[in-house]
Amino acid sequence: MREREIKPKGLKEITGSLHKLPSESKDAKPPRILECPAELAPLARQEWDRIVGELTSLGVLSSFDRGPLAAYCSAYSLWSEAIEAVQKYGAMIKSKSGYPSQSPYLAVVNRQADIMMRIASEFGFTPASRSRIFSYSQKNSMLLDMVDEADDGTIKW
Repeated sequence: MREREIKPKGLKEITGSLHKLPSESKDAKPPRILECPAELAPLARQEWDRIVGELTSLGVLSSFDRGPLAAYCSAYSLWSEAIEAVQKYGAMIKSKSGYPSQSPYLAVVNRQADIMMRIASEFGFTPASRSRIFSYSQKNSMLLDMVDEADDGTIKW
């Protein structure tokens, strides 16, 4: 006899299974907020506080995510400091020989931005990564609110 295939909860939401999922228990514990690592700089701590609550409420954080999230916040802090320096001194500086040269802060900005974007895509911070990570139901889509399907199956705008 063949075993019945069980779909994950997220896949059921996407495919629109007609079966109702069991409602969440009211006795469920509230999600635990990850504690900010002590070694983070003040600006990195502010970024941590800004995003951890949101990610926890979406249900995408676990205790395993503490390190990558700390790396993201640290990269954000370094990126922000380097941006301020580029704005203060400019993207080009005069070298010892008198010729224009790229500011060393610009290299820091670019490197930290690259680190932030790679980690951000893992956590769903960008629109493209959110569409891969989170499944939105039709009722939550603003675009689909504008679409009206006619009786004959055609779509009217």
